[in-house]
Amino acid sequence: MKTRGSAAIKLMPSQATEVDSPVAAMVREVIKEIGEDPSRQGLLKTPERADKALRFLTSGYATSLDEIVNGAIFDVDTEGMVIVRDIEFYSMCEHHMLPFFGKMHVAYLPNKRVIGLSKIPRIVDMYARRLQVQEQLTEQVAKAVAETVGARGVGVIAEARHFCMMMRGVEKQHSGTITSTMLGEFKAKKTTRDEFLALISQRTNPF
Repeated sequence: MKTRGSAAIKLMPSQATEVDSPVAAMVREVIKEIGEDPSRQGLLKTPERADKALRFLTSGYATSLDEIVNGAIFDVDTEGMVIVRDIEFYSMCEHHMLPFFGKMHVAYLPNKRVIGLSKIPRIVDMYARRLQVQEQLTEQVAKAVAETVGARGVGVIAEARHFCMMMRGVEKQHSGTITSTMLGEFKAKKTTRDEFLALISQRTNPF
């Protein structure tokens, strides 16, 4: 507070030093609509932070499969199952825009070609960082791996917890959701599915 003569002048915090992005401007209006004051200290930069966070959490829309794979497909003389297990993912429910998170197990049967191992978690992230439902996310990852590597079969299992169930609605904090997609030999052959399920259930290794 500064005074000029007998009159007191209240210095209000600046709303923003730069022009708001459309998302930040809408977040500021949402803050007002729920009964808060976007000019108070704790919320002053929240619209800009929320804008950046939302753009990161939905960055999968701006990413393509070709960019991720970047030619990392290699010719090999093997047909054994390849599994990348326990891939953490974080996504946002398209119904309430609340997070859901968990882990995904991705397996495929090579057809004389393999994909760089780090590319599989990147594919998971690309689809997870969109407004999603778990069922669709699981299928998108499976189809992307199948398409990219030309696999004889692909199996994907996702396990997740959903904040739209935990924080609102039924408010069940310990309920989990499991979804699976099986393509090619994983769908056609029980022995292949059983091998996949047995390998991802093992917890005796040091990883």
